[in-house]
Amino acid sequence: MEITIGVYGMTCGHCQKRVADAISSLEGVGSVDVNLEAGSATVIFDPEKVSPDDIKEAVQKAGYSTEPEAEAEEETPAEIPEPAREEEVEEASQTCPLTEACPLGPMAEEAEKEVSRISGQKTGAKEITLGVSGMTCSACALNIEKVLKKKEGVDSVAVNLELGRAKVSFEPSMISPKEIGEAIESIGYKVEKDKVTLNLQGMSCASCAANIEKILNKTDGVISVSVNFPLEKAFVEFDSSRISVREIIAAVQGIGYGASAQAETVEYEDREQVSREAEIRRQKNNLIVALLLGIPISLGNMSMMLPFLSFVPPIFSNPMVLFVLSTLVLLFPGRQFFVGTFKGFKHGVTDMNLLIAAGTGSAYLISVASTFLDLGPGYNSLYYDTVAFLIIFIVFGRYLEARARGRTSEAIRKLMGLRAKTSRILVDGEEKEVTVEEVVVGDIVVVRPGEKIPVDGIVVEGSSAIDESMITGESIPVEKGTGDTVIGATLNKTGSFRFRATKVGADTALAQIIRLVEAAQTSKAPIQRIADVFAGNFIVAVHIIALLAFFFWFFIGYWRYGVGESADLGGISPFLFSLLIAITVLVISCPCAVGLATPAAIMVGTGKGAENGILIKGGEALEQAHKLNTIVFDKTGTLTEGTPKLTDVFAVSGREENEVLFIAATAEKGSEHPLGEAIVRGAEDRKISLTEAKNFRSIPGKGIEAYIENQKILLGTRKLMEESSIPFEGLEAEMRTFEEHGKTAMLVASGDEAIGLVAVADTLKENSKEAVETLKKMGIEVVMITGDNAITAGAIADEVGIPRVLAEVLPEDKANEIKKLQVEGKLVGMVGDGINDAPALIQSDVGIAMGAGTDVAMESAKIVLIKNDPKDVVAALKLSRLTINKIKQNLTWAFGYNTIGIPIAAGILYPIFDQILITPALAAAFMALSSVSVTTNSLLMKRSRIK
Repeated sequence: MEITIGVYGMTCGHCQKRVADAISSLEGVGSVDVNLEAGSATVIFDPEKVSPDDIKEAVQKAGYSTEPEAEAEEETPAEIPEPAREEEVEEASQTCPLTEACPLGPMAEEAEKEVSRISGQKTGAKEITLGVSGMTCSACALNIEKVLKKKEGVDSVAVNLELGRAKVSFEPSMISPKEIGEAIESIGYKVEKDKVTLNLQGMSCASCAANIEKILNKTDGVISVSVNFPLEKAFVEFDSSRISVREIIAAVQGIGYGASAQAETVEYEDREQVSREAEIRRQKNNLIVALLLGIPISLGNMSMMLPFLSFVPPIFSNPMVLFVLSTLVLLFPGRQFFVGTFKGFKHGVTDMNLLIAAGTGSAYLISVASTFLDLGPGYNSLYYDTVAFLIIFIVFGRYLEARARGRTSEAIRKLMGLRAKTSRILVDGEEKEVTVEEVVVGDIVVVRPGEKIPVDGIVVEGSSAIDESMITGESIPVEKGTGDTVIGATLNKTGSFRFRATKVGADTALAQIIRLVEAAQTSKAPIQRIADVFAGNFIVAVHIIALLAFFFWFFIGYWRYGVGESADLGGISPFLFSLLIAITVLVISCPCAVGLATPAAIMVGTGKGAENGILIKGGEALEQAHKLNTIVFDKTGTLTEGTPKLTDVFAVSGREENEVLFIAATAEKGSEHPLGEAIVRGAEDRKISLTEAKNFRSIPGKGIEAYIENQKILLGTRKLMEESSIPFEGLEAEMRTFEEHGKTAMLVASGDEAIGLVAVADTLKENSKEAVETLKKMGIEVVMITGDNAITAGAIADEVGIPRVLAEVLPEDKANEIKKLQVEGKLVGMVGDGINDAPALIQSDVGIAMGAGTDVAMESAKIVLIKNDPKDVVAALKLSRLTINKIKQNLTWAFGYNTIGIPIAAGILYPIFDQILITPALAAAFMALSSVSVTTNSLLMKRSRIK
């Protein structure tokens, strides 16, 4: 039967789809044709199963009417103008009468559930990481923290100067990410945001645009959204550490619209490099301008005092020309310092810009006054060259610093550069090339020789050798076959193969590594608190010292030490001499070096760790690791391989070892027990061909029974043999020897005779013994913890060289054993890989997880070893010690520089060593050198070996 009913209230393609879905869900409905323009639905249905009233009721439940309303008939819906501006979308969504008819209530509810599923949206505080450019010293980072902490709704802020990132925890109901970004920009810094442009499909009115904006604004990690209805595009700013482009697209698709990313916009992860390169270009351009203007100023100004500069054209000695050139220097290369100072003053914060602006501004004003005013004897000197030299040296320092700091974060860029851009997947049996973002879990991916593996997965067909050095640091390619795991971003060397995608987007191993490294580089180490306290009060302290130096020399020093009589100073006035001293103090002071000391070293250290397969989750872990004096190893999967292997075969007199192994392996061929699988693998490794066993039966806790050519075979424990009345006294001594060496020994019987033994053990990893020996040489106590019995545990410990063993420890008691060691006054590092190790990893001072272990263990640990190699525990501790040593060197240099430099700038050497003074220009050179030296010293870690 066919019926056509009127449907009122539909305004867009989404409404049309909603009505069609509602009617199609009814049992007995054959087909549905919903006409948006006609406002009707034509339905073919079985009248025995569904009635017209049922169909109308389904439409009404979907939020639409089947009867025309009088008011609706009288009203003529206003036409929606095609907006020329993006901001008109929001206005249209609020004023268009069609918006009220569109059933947003149920749709929004469903969409919000989908958003929660996609992004893990939670109530309460959220966290966002913003890229920030324009910071030049630790005071800048502290200013941002100070301003944001004053904002209602902001819980905590951590700003990393070196990485140029601000991690903010906030209450979204009180403050938005957009407002956080605006607060940062209001004090003179620029917020670098991830951006993506989406091509949208399915929108039919401004209400649709409003729907998309609404749902994306509720999505965790999205900062701002602007949907352009006429262009069918969405411009999204987001935090890539919280959400991916793929998840943003999924959120849009979840409410019934189509979305795809423009190809040129998906490379959002390179924003840090783009921002850094832009800063380098900006300072390079400033330096060129400063040199082009500053050199003529310096030569012209000095030629008035130095006869040997007579070759300088007289025009450059003209005070008016010097005034114009110096003004240009301050207006262009020097403007950044004055703008930064002004914006800081507006919010009651100060930074390095104030010191530079005060120094250069004072020298400039003195010179301007001397140029245009007759101030009398002692005030006729010009200091335009001082202004020029200050700007040149400071800008040059910032240029070098920007370049050096860019190199400290290159580890993260290298990791990002590993990503494959495209992938080849099977669609209906045909290969199709798509962007990596389009690959979903379950896709079959085809990889050819020389190609990068796009995502994580499991090989289903073919084999190859994979170069995993970019992830694990291991240079030797790893053979992969069916059932093996492959990691995204690694390089396929030889064969072709296919694999099933298991982790894509933000879930891949590479994405997790990048997040861990970024988090480590953004976090602050406890040792940095010293630098923060120092830098936070430094600017004010320097101004106080400069004022004290000015007053001392103006009222006392100038007269006491005969400054006015000095031929070199040419009868300078007390005011100018004192002011130059104050300017020199301001310029030579540098909180930058102190602020860079810790983050620069941590960034290089964590980056070096990532390149060697060692992921350190934060500065605190890096700092704490070098203090550890006790390392506790879990046995299974950490010191040992974690999978049993056949180690020994013993045959009674008159029998051959291969015969015993053949019988045992054939009997176990149908077993799925790990010990049985180890025996079968051992026989295969020895090239022993197996036959088929019959009547296989597993005897829980005792062993197995099977028949080979009608001969009964038993394999198992002493108890199994005793119950079957098979004597084995002649094998008891050998069996006990195996057990004392930590092996599981099993008796093999054929018929009514015991013919031998097979022994299986979880063998030690290749580097376990070497790792333990190295740790002991480093003065660290090594302990093994295991649930095995004391005899087996003792045997493994003796083999690897561990003197202290905690055996027969239940999984839930491992954390308590760590706590006992801590009560003894030890700083404990726990190394584990399993779920049952997670509590102990958390309890320890530094948890170290093997990368092949469970996700739970990796989440619980502070250090993750990707390669699963015990030697990397040693490398992690060496890296920690190396980094902390660099931090101490940097802080020593930075504090020492200021401790020595400021008194010298204040003139402490003038009365002692033949009237020695530092000029403001020389002070600027020293100041620039200090920051560059600290960063360069950190970069030297790249040459150090940790393995």
